[in-house]
Amino acid sequence: MALRVALVGIGKIALDQHVPAIAASPDWELVATVSRKGRVPGVPGFTSFEAMLAAHSEVQVVSLCLPPVPRFAPAEAALMAGRHVMLEKPPGATLAEVQALEALAAARGLTLYATWHSRMARAVAAAKGWLSGRRVLRARIDWREDVRKWHPGQTWVFEPGGMGVFDPGINALSILTEILPAPVHLTGAVLSFPANRQTPIAAELTFTGGVSAGFDWRQEGPQTWDIEVETAGGGRMALRMGGNVLEVDGHAEAGEADIMGEYPALYARMAALVRAGAREVDLAPMVHVADAMTLGRREVVEDFHF
Repeated sequence: MALRVALVGIGKIALDQHVPAIAASPDWELVATVSRKGRVPGVPGFTSFEAMLAAHSEVQVVSLCLPPVPRFAPAEAALMAGRHVMLEKPPGATLAEVQALEALAAARGLTLYATWHSRMARAVAAAKGWLSGRRVLRARIDWREDVRKWHPGQTWVFEPGGMGVFDPGINALSILTEILPAPVHLTGAVLSFPANRQTPIAAELTFTGGVSAGFDWRQEGPQTWDIEVETAGGGRMALRMGGNVLEVDGHAEAGEADIMGEYPALYARMAALVRAGAREVDLAPMVHVADAMTLGRREVVEDFHF
């Protein structure tokens, strides 16, 4: 029997990814939405989360696509009401609030799933398998995209809690923490803040283990989502297209340049977790972001306008 889900926050990511993934899966039935403005045709829509819960007692799962800052209150309310909860990335505005949700879910025997969609990219599992048992000498992330394309007019990304360039950068960190055979930690960062914004538009990160990363939200034209790894013995691996194409020693080995499978995989995982009575909350990517905000040296760059 399909799990009945309510989708909260009907913005670009919900309409582009969540709604099609739910509609295509026999595991799910979308029975309600909550949003100030967004709607899904044919699905009852509410502007109040509490009103939705009261009207739809059949809802088993709440999937939260809100920005990080306002997400905690409905997540907590859903768990208090006995609903399982699925969190869009990043799972919250702070580490402490996600830990509080995890403790609440555990106390009530409910599923909490902190999703990382980029880990579901087509070549990530193959890259993890290739690196298993190898010693990493160096790794470099280059994650550069156009904020105007992916977040048109969404000023919240530059407000406190919006994460700035770490909104896409955490996708790269989610892959890195999944595929590396040994953990690393941040040792330094340079964060570039537009003079008129509260969060960085670019970042350069240095980790232990020869790992570094460059994030930039000002790239126009073709977008760059690459992770390159050099291992002992001379083997080189690269993940291209956001983790969807694996190259080994310069030759394509696995995957394809297609991101449409990520969200269906997330919902399949959530269905499995609910049916198993399990939880999955990995905060490793978010820890790296928090560390960057703690250790990062701030530099001020030109104003940014949408």
